[in-house]
Amino acid sequence: MTTEEPLRPQSLMLTFLGDQVLGRDVCVYSGSVIDVFGRVGVGEQATRSTLTRMVNRGLLRRQREGRRMYFGLTGHSEAVLRDGERRIWQTGAVNRHWDGTWTLLGFSLPESWQRQRHDLRSKLTWSGFGPLFSGLWIAPGEVDVSPLVTELGLAAHVKIFRAHADTGMDLEAMIEETWSLRELAERYEAFANRWHPWETRAPDAGTALGRRLLLQAEWLRVIRADPRLPVKHLPDDWPAEEAEKTFRGVHERLTPLARETAAQHIDVVPTRTEPDTA
Repeated sequence: MTTEEPLRPQSLMLTFLGDQVLGRDVCVYSGSVIDVFGRVGVGEQATRSTLTRMVNRGLLRRQREGRRMYFGLTGHSEAVLRDGERRIWQTGAVNRHWDGTWTLLGFSLPESWQRQRHDLRSKLTWSGFGPLFSGLWIAPGEVDVSPLVTELGLAAHVKIFRAHADTGMDLEAMIEETWSLRELAERYEAFANRWHPWETRAPDAGTALGRRLLLQAEWLRVIRADPRLPVKHLPDDWPAEEAEKTFRGVHERLTPLARETAAQHIDVVPTRTEPDTA
């Protein structure tokens, strides 16, 4: 059985910002962030450290208003959050409309380039690829990986193709050899088991906002690990759809009180053109 690590504060922070800041052109008061994170067991020092690290990494910008410090999005963090928003609410967890296309990426790197090889494999996994062979990775659908290859400076060492499997190819066997379906299924099952009781449990104002933050962050972590393999080539009892129903049901149940709490306790100000750099 897969054992999930605790959510990292940065993952929670990005989820919080996607929920409360994305698309609003506002910055949020640090004290409000500390209050919300305290509701899910993250201490003040850990929250402040996370804010500082994210500023240093270009994921947040500071904006001072009087004696208060506010934090807003950068172009980088907005792109990450838009991708997460699309993944949760548009593409979803079940791929029913696959057209048979695969994206193949082949690479050949010098033996001494261990860091570059690790970075490339990590980025490919994040983008839904699996290792068909050691230097040949594959993902369902048409996946644009040119930006990540360029970012890593590996364009001269990588070749990208679109392809269809030959007639008679055992796609189910190929998928099982390339991706860890059991681990992914266990992630979905664990999520559904953890959150299913909340589909009928009455939420309360004191916990709804924090609990919805955890719900969204945990769900995004699960679907980020899912390459969205075509459902017709997955086991009949694939648990993604049931887990997604649980997510949406609990989210809908928590949202009214979570929004009410956010309106009362989260302080935001309009984003200025020039952020504070101090």
